[in-house]
Amino acid sequence: MKRALLAGIGVVVAAAVGIGIAIGGRTHEVAAVDGHPVTRDELIFHMRRLAPAVRNEMGDTADDAAVIGRLRERALAEAEKDKVLLLLAEERGLIDSVDHEDFLAEVRAENKRRAESARRGEVVYGVTEFSPEEYYTKRLTDLTTALKNALPVTDAEVRAEFDADRASWSAGATTYAYSTLVIPVPAGASADYPAGLQSRVAAVGGLADVAADEPGARLTSATYAGGESSGVNAHDQDLMAVLTALSPGQISAPVPGTGQITYYRLDRRTVDADAAFAKYAARIRQSLAGEKFDRYVDTRLAGSDIEVDTEALADINPEDVA
Repeated sequence: MKRALLAGIGVVVAAAVGIGIAIGGRTHEVAAVDGHPVTRDELIFHMRRLAPAVRNEMGDTADDAAVIGRLRERALAEAEKDKVLLLLAEERGLIDSVDHEDFLAEVRAENKRRAESARRGEVVYGVTEFSPEEYYTKRLTDLTTALKNALPVTDAEVRAEFDADRASWSAGATTYAYSTLVIPVPAGASADYPAGLQSRVAAVGGLADVAADEPGARLTSATYAGGESSGVNAHDQDLMAVLTALSPGQISAPVPGTGQITYYRLDRRTVDADAAFAKYAARIRQSLAGEKFDRYVDTRLAGSDIEVDTEALADINPEDVA
């Protein structure tokens, strides 16, 4: 990022790059990104959007000078990055202008269109009237989605990302074969009831021999297909939490229940890689597109010529943001 800091409202060179223009004793433009202005009103717009988060971050004890300083800094950084995004959108023909005044005109036009549609009795999806802040958020979200979709993510890239971390992507296509040993216990008994049971389970390495020695013990086997109902009911969530923590042949710590304790042994874990890839390919593609887009914007921002009029920036005070 090539950044120039310009001080002085009447500086001739500042006017030459399109910032530092004096209007009523104040500068109308506080910065420029690749020659495109960030106006005073535009920066105040960003400051108002960010004010609640910054004030919450700094706490009630922070003085106004510290808050407004942090707010100017944060808003300027956001305005610069957003301007780069808008320039990319303009270059791809997604918008006609990156200027703040044209954005406000677009909000007014959209609200007028919605009001007229409502008067005609037509269905108006969403709100009937946007605030500038609401419309700005919607606009940036829509443009970001369109720009991400324009960045190619190849099938080979998606497959490579899947193969690099199969375990994370395969949980929903994994089948677990497991055994359970359920032993009845009296109310208030410890997890190691009867005495030494945990040690015996660990020493045997299986559950059948232990089951034969414990009155009332029940030994069962079952399979569970991860992703079938995980997250729908508490039992499946608990079962998955136990099974995913085990390696094949490993036995869990005792899981207490009402009047019983249960040991789980993971007998076998099988993964249908093709099913897992089919299930998660779209999500992986979306994630990669997001990462590419972030790098793309950051690279463009780093290579941008950014001019800042420090006096114009300092001229924005708490009353302007209130």
